[in-house]
Amino acid sequence: MKILFVVPYVPNLIRVRPYNIIRSLTDLGHSVTVLTLWVNDEDRKDIDALQAVCDEVLATQMPTWKSALRCLVGYFSGEPLQSFYSWEPKLVDLVDDVEQFDMIHVEHLRGSRYGLHFLENTNVPVVWDSVDSISHLFKQAVNQSKSFFGSIITKLDLRRTEKFEGWLVNQFETVLVTSTADKHALLALSKNSTETPNIIVLPNGVNLDYFRPDKSVKRDTSTLVVTGKMSYHANVTMVLNLVDKIMPKVWEKVPETKLYVVGKDPSPEILEAGKKPNIVVTGTVDDMRPYLHKATVAVAPVVYGAGIQNKVLEAMACGVPVITTPQSAQAITAVPNEEFCIADIPDEFASKTIELIDNPVVAGRIGEAGHQFLRKNHDWLAITGRLEEIYDGIIGN
Repeated sequence: MKILFVVPYVPNLIRVRPYNIIRSLTDLGHSVTVLTLWVNDEDRKDIDALQAVCDEVLATQMPTWKSALRCLVGYFSGEPLQSFYSWEPKLVDLVDDVEQFDMIHVEHLRGSRYGLHFLENTNVPVVWDSVDSISHLFKQAVNQSKSFFGSIITKLDLRRTEKFEGWLVNQFETVLVTSTADKHALLALSKNSTETPNIIVLPNGVNLDYFRPDKSVKRDTSTLVVTGKMSYHANVTMVLNLVDKIMPKVWEKVPETKLYVVGKDPSPEILEAGKKPNIVVTGTVDDMRPYLHKATVAVAPVVYGAGIQNKVLEAMACGVPVITTPQSAQAITAVPNEEFCIADIPDEFASKTIELIDNPVVAGRIGEAGHQFLRKNHDWLAITGRLEEIYDGIIGN
């Protein structure tokens, strides 16, 4: 089938969901045209790479100043800023003949206005991939975010996002999310609707050809790694929670333990934390796999979040034992203490971390079991095959 895939940011190896769905749809024999926005030269390079995994990329520039201006206009509308941030009417004009497509796939709340546009102006079925419930994320962030900017924005936009998402899920025949928690959050927002929206959980996967164990690399004996985009408010809160509340308890028992904070655009708070002994803040890296292959344990003490945590899936795929919190673990069906570890309060998290550092055989067994779990349950090709069935069902109707 011919698919128009609309995503308000350029898919790449960091924006894993759209990139791997597009790549897998192409591998399954479908024709995919990507409609997207670019901001800078880095995005232009990503577009060049994206051309290799789809039929065509249609893109226009959306500089940050223009996004800010759209948000300013959106503020006075009473609708969420997220829904205006990536709205660029010129983008839809790049498609000469929309009716040639069998399916339009639109990703994220930021892309939702494109979905509404195509619903109103074409006869092509539209799937909206919400990915996460943004209001579910914001509700948690309001009281828990340690990022000043993240806290302000979420407080400003929470109520209007709840109202908009509750309305939006009823505009599309099918809505996708990455986790059951996000599905329940969206259903709760739409409870006053006359019909129950069709919300389907389509989890994230991992590129298992890329993220995999490297048996030639010997793991360090006491090195921890935490990964993610380090300007994102939930990741800032996670890292500060790790540094302030968990690591002192680990260092008390294993003082030589090193912590690597790996990810692009570290916030000022994280850069300040990186001045402490035994903490390395890498900033942007070309490849995070070497850090995962060398680490004794991957830690993800997520305080709040939505959807499924890619950082956890990628670490498990690389065979490193993972410790995360219940907030993150609820979207993953792996067996606790066998395929990954779950710990809640800082004392418990530190204790579990020390236990894995002190017991490399146990750590190795959990790491290998986690890798096997990923191979069985989070292969992108299998997940995209499920999406293919969803498309077929919609077209059949």
